[in-house]
Amino acid sequence: MGGRIGKEKFHKSQHWGYCNNVAMLVGEGKPGIGGEPLPGQKLKSTYSVFPEGMGSNFPAWVAFDKQVLSFDAYFEEEVPDKNQELYRIRHCKIYFYLEDDTIQVIEPQVKNSGITQGTIVRRHRIPLPPPHEDQFYTIDHFNINIEVILYARKYKIIDCDQFTKNFLRKTGVRLNPPIGRPDDPYTKERQKILDSMKPLRPYERIDTLKQFLDHDGHVLRFFCVWDDPESMFHDPRELVLHYYLSDDTIDIKEIIPVNSGRDAVPLFLRRAKLPKYAPTGLYQPGTITSRTVRNVLGKLGHYILDNRKTGAVHQEFYRDSDLKIGAVINVWGRKIILCDCDEFTKEYYRTQYGIEDFTPVPFKAPPPPKTEKMFPPYTGFGSEEDSLCSCMGLLPKPPQKDFKKFMEKDRIGMESNILRFLAKLVTESPIDKDRKFIISYFLSDDTISVFEHTQQNTGILGGKFLERGRIKKPGQELFKSEPSEYFSAQNLFVGARVCFHGHNFLLVDADEYTFNYMEKHANEFSVADIGVILKKLKDITELRSREIRQVFAATDPEHTKVIKYEPFRDLIVSITDGVFSEHEIRTLARYYSVREKYEMDLHCLLAMAQEQLKKNNFENFEQLSAVLIYNDHEKFEDDRKQVEYKKLVDGLNWRKNQIPAFQMIKNPLKTEDDWRGQPPSFAVKGIKYLPLLDDLFGKEE
Repeated sequence: MGGRIGKEKFHKSQHWGYCNNVAMLVGEGKPGIGGEPLPGQKLKSTYSVFPEGMGSNFPAWVAFDKQVLSFDAYFEEEVPDKNQELYRIRHCKIYFYLEDDTIQVIEPQVKNSGITQGTIVRRHRIPLPPPHEDQFYTIDHFNINIEVILYARKYKIIDCDQFTKNFLRKTGVRLNPPIGRPDDPYTKERQKILDSMKPLRPYERIDTLKQFLDHDGHVLRFFCVWDDPESMFHDPRELVLHYYLSDDTIDIKEIIPVNSGRDAVPLFLRRAKLPKYAPTGLYQPGTITSRTVRNVLGKLGHYILDNRKTGAVHQEFYRDSDLKIGAVINVWGRKIILCDCDEFTKEYYRTQYGIEDFTPVPFKAPPPPKTEKMFPPYTGFGSEEDSLCSCMGLLPKPPQKDFKKFMEKDRIGMESNILRFLAKLVTESPIDKDRKFIISYFLSDDTISVFEHTQQNTGILGGKFLERGRIKKPGQELFKSEPSEYFSAQNLFVGARVCFHGHNFLLVDADEYTFNYMEKHANEFSVADIGVILKKLKDITELRSREIRQVFAATDPEHTKVIKYEPFRDLIVSITDGVFSEHEIRTLARYYSVREKYEMDLHCLLAMAQEQLKKNNFENFEQLSAVLIYNDHEKFEDDRKQVEYKKLVDGLNWRKNQIPAFQMIKNPLKTEDDWRGQPPSFAVKGIKYLPLLDDLFGKEE
């Protein structure tokens, strides 16, 4: 019964509503049916200092994200258990989070306070003190020089930061002037006691903090040599001296050569101040101290510090001014020569002491001549690389492949990275003259494969002619120590003659991808570099410019400024006397060719896009459509070119509007060559010769 009554009371006093477009309990502020107030209900004023329509329409958790008001405050805490203090003043920070009206109170840490400090009130919405405990603190309840009560504890706000002041002024709040920060009486009394404990005697102040802060991490490095006369072989010892500018200390490390027979020790000299060697001998422990004392009362034995250093033994240590190239320092009886230093040390002495001469002292013997490693000749067993690896060490390892090149030049999507050429045999045999071959060069590992094109009624079976692998250039000795040369991509181009294992091939054509790849990487292929080709052609035809213009004009009697490829090729061959290769002529023709307008098949493009989305498992087309609708601010109300995103999303949706695979490949791309059948003819039909002549000889006046 009691549980039911409590539940009914809760439902009568609590109501659901929307605040900042978020559903939440709104308390008793919501009126009843028809907007009439409930019995005993007090409606809040809906008026604001700002007129309606000002500000953004975003919810508070978006508009005020990461915006916090910071107030400086303090509260008094009674101390009933101590006679030394009756109350304690504790300073704290009050943070008001604008996004959700939550409050957090944090007390900064005070050294040796003995109080558990940190978060006093965790972040949450804090209700007002009674009798308004059904309401919560808002920004309207905060100002400077006022008191706020948080859970029966009274906080006095004394000041706030500049952002809080600006924000409160913009909201129409008239800020009160800040007040002073009161001191804790007990803390003040403790400070007086600590100040009275400071000695008033003439203590000497030794300040090393400034030197440490100025030069921390700054180290001078010198390369030294110690000519040890008492060693068995009288060999010099190479050392590295480090001088630490932060505290004027020195350490020395010895560079031990490989296979020298010496024991490796961490340091030749441990880091410490290095004294200049005293001729009278070493001082006893306790003779040299940082401070001296004086007996002022004789037998009574009252000592005070003597800041005049009466009777003190002074010892000189090596400083940075004592170290320079060519100087000899005494390291506990060992004469060490400073021979060279690093760039930081040179710059330090250049700026600090104005030294410009840093000529090193030669101390190293010239290295012995490096003996050239001789490899035995190839035996014929296995590959040359594998046989060579057996000569590199006792444990033979397999030859390393160029993995980086393989990753860069392997097939990626529609980028095959394979250069394909059409070739025929160079022979007098009437049977072999008409045989056609496809030579494929794989850029990922520099291998070559040869396939023969199948032709009917020839009596020759087509198919694989040469297994994929690297092919050596002809005319090389078989059993030799030097590695053999293999065919590279630069050796293959249209018009080239190559010999693969005794078979001579003439490359007569290439596919469109090969031409595009070689022109794109013109710095690797000179036959596809239009700049090199034009310079080569200009050097040949520079003295015959008028004659060449007339020849080209005679080839175009109708003055169309365009000639076909075959007459153009014959002209270039006759002008250059056969110096140009077929690939260079084709590169020249492709550069000045008449470009055909090409439009992509939209159906094929959508099919390819669906295939990529399917591979990446993208199915969230509803969210994509929602994002496009959210960013569509103009709603197609203007006449500018826009994207019909609804139609685009429907076309990309491979779940609802899937394009079958056979429709995708029904119309292949125009640049895709079918090398399984007869290779296509050269795609260039017409060449604009006037731009070529202008580039060679300049524009005709």
